[in-house]
Amino acid sequence: GGAVIAMAGDNCVGICSDLRLGVQAQTVAMDFEKVFPVTEKLYIGLTGLASDVLSVNQLLNFKTKLYKLRENREIKPEAFSAMLSSLLYEKRFGPWFTEPVVAGLSEDGKPFLSGLDLIGAPVFADDFVVAGTCTSNLHGMCESLYRPNMNPEELFEVLSQSLLAAVDRDALSGWGAVVHIITPEGVMTRKLRCRQD
Repeated sequence: GGAVIAMAGDNCVGICSDLRLGVQAQTVAMDFEKVFPVTEKLYIGLTGLASDVLSVNQLLNFKTKLYKLRENREIKPEAFSAMLSSLLYEKRFGPWFTEPVVAGLSEDGKPFLSGLDLIGAPVFADDFVVAGTCTSNLHGMCESLYRPNMNPEELFEVLSQSLLAAVDRDALSGWGAVVHIITPEGVMTRKLRCRQD
């Protein structure tokens, strides 16, 4: 289950997810975050099987620390997306059941967005990327509300409204949300309350 949206603004980027952890129709927890920091200006959202979400996140954590030791610098969003793609593709015959979304700021402050399927085929976008059990709902809401060159506050509002409206129409996601807005100055994180049913 789950829902993740990444969206670009004017020299800022946002990524958000719902907080539900469930086994099919049974809700197990309401505080399962699906968005994880990679560096100060790079985040990853992972939807899908909860054990694979945690395993892939730990593996990526290990690989990015190794990259920093080897290269003496933080990994760029483009390089991270390529690394994630090969990590998923090498397990293609017994794949990780997760659909990652990568959101970050490049060195020049430009937003970077990419989404991958479970065998690592990437898609790059200039506006938004969605993943999860309610992608058609998320696409519809994002296409309705997205505007180019939004400032961080506008981006937060559009992300929040898109996610909340979409997960309200999906039984397998919801139960609260968390939104991260990444700017050159830092990251703003806010939690959202939504319908608890």
